[in-house]
Amino acid sequence: MILVTGGTGLVGSHLLFHLSEKEVKIRAIYRTKSSLERVQKVFNYYTNDSKYFDAIQWMQADITDVPSMIPAFKNVDIVYHCAAFISFNPKDYREMRKVNIHGSAIITNLAIDAKVKKLCYVSSIAAIGDPIEGEITNENCEWNKQADNSGYAITKYGGEIETWRASQEGIPVIIVNPGVILGGGNWESGSGKLFTQVYKGFKYYTEGVTGFVSVKDVVKTMISLTESDIQNERFILVSENLTFKDVLFQIADSLGTKRPTIHIKPWQTSLIWRISSLISLLTGRAPRLSKYSARSSHTISNYSSEKIKELLAFKFENIHTVIEEVGNQFKGDYQS
Repeated sequence: MILVTGGTGLVGSHLLFHLSEKEVKIRAIYRTKSSLERVQKVFNYYTNDSKYFDAIQWMQADITDVPSMIPAFKNVDIVYHCAAFISFNPKDYREMRKVNIHGSAIITNLAIDAKVKKLCYVSSIAAIGDPIEGEITNENCEWNKQADNSGYAITKYGGEIETWRASQEGIPVIIVNPGVILGGGNWESGSGKLFTQVYKGFKYYTEGVTGFVSVKDVVKTMISLTESDIQNERFILVSENLTFKDVLFQIADSLGTKRPTIHIKPWQTSLIWRISSLISLLTGRAPRLSKYSARSSHTISNYSSEKIKELLAFKFENIHTVIEEVGNQFKGDYQS
């Protein structure tokens, strides 16, 4: 039996389809029934045959609640831990610690008790050590706890520490650190929100650089690594390092909408996030731009995926092709 946490998220939902093609026993965790509709939509990108979705054993549970998670581990051999809380709002830090660190500790403890054969954890490039401008970041970069890290980065790194603890107890572990993941299914959060914003006429762009990757490449490497003899290793998953300008322009082209036209400078985003924080303090609403989002939008961060390329002879999808595909999925969902 394979257990997938975060089965209704971007990575989890695409992972479930690729696993279901293998006709293996799958159990997936969900929190609300409404989120299952999003998974069905993702499955429809691949096939209209409902047998794949129907074959999954769905279990309502909360990864931060031990009693609800204990039954989920019954007869489980493999665990894909995809569940996470993603936010750059400082007010969400406590909740991120609860989900990303405490939740991962619970998954690790239950995986140890169940003596699973392998545990695969979805981390992030945010949990890699601080990129040095002009250099390429790889898996050997060390975490700098003295740096001004975002709450999300801190909690994903904390989740990694909890996962490594399983390896010390004899459970083989795989950790993947994807870049910005591009894929269809949820147009109100993550990279999906970029497509929504551009479609609605988003006007601004920056020229910071980061790594981008297709959700399909993420799940394919996760499955390959978990099914292999490789263990107790982490892998950066990045297809290309691109500017936000390039990606936003490509998204606009894929949707047939106008490209962003206003180049925002660092001093401008610095001013905007401060104003947003003040408004958030006064109104209680989430800031439109956080300090860390503003900073990352201008930071030049280049990442290397040579390790996974060499070990698995893996070839990543071209990001232009990925954006075209995701753009078509967006248009299909929007028009339906």
